Formats: sequence, structure tokens, C-alpha cells
Amino acid sequence: MRKFSREAEQILIERFGKDAIIAMATTENGTPYVRYVNAYYEDGAFYIITHALSNKMKHIKDNSVVAIAGEWFTAHGKGVSLGYFGKKENCVIAEKLKKVFAEWIDNGHTDFDNENTIILCVELTDGLLLSHGTRYEF
Repeated sequence: MRKFSREAEQILIERFGKDAIIAMATTENGTPYVRYVNAYYEDGAFYIITHALSNKMKHIKDNSVVAIAGEWFTAHGKGVSLGYFGKKENCVIAEKLKKVFAEWIDNGHTDFDNENTIILCVELTDGLLLSHGTRYEF
């Protein structure tokens, strides 16, 4: 992946380095499926808490290419399951996600005892960011 400039990276952090709602598209048999997800951006990737048996994860298993869109931003990426939220290897990002999603994370919707509660990482591969008349591409 070609990196954004420092200025563009700072804009991405300001917009998405918190609990951000983005649209994420996957495909199944050539048909696109789009849904909104809570996501957190850090260092070239978006992180999403989801269920391993969800349709989005079934689609990603067959085709890891996803598209995302947010505030004046659109990109493609590779969807990678990091596995169970509570897995030792996920402790650093899991703690960040707990803080970022603190407003809703303990509302009963997310079952952290269920090993199908996973972290999805969308590693960005290309994208377009617009800000105040400036166009950033990677």
C-alpha cells in the first residue's frame, strides 16, 4: 500500500480515529452487499467488532476485497479476521476498541464470552480522501 501524506493521515485520524460509522461493501457471487458498521481507523486500517458467522465474514472468507466509504473518503481494502476479540494477540487493539466504542460496547449486544466475537481488520489498499478542495490518493 502506498501511504497517505502526513497531512492526509492526520485528516483520517481526525475523522475516523474514533467511533465512526462507515459503509462497508462485500460481494457474494458478484452481487454487492453494503452495510453500515462502527469502525476505528489506525495506521492504514479500519477495525470493526463483528460476529464470525455474520454474512459479511462469510463474504470476506470467499473474497477478501471490500470497499468502504465515509465522510469524503472511499477506499478498497483486504478484510482480515484477527480472530476472537479476547485472544491474547488481540489485547492491544481490543483495549483500544473498548475505549473507542465505550458508549455502546457494554450494552448487551456484544458477547465477549463468545469466541465468535471477533475483530475484523480492513487493511487499506487504495483510496481517495477529499478535504477542503484537496484530493489525496493512495
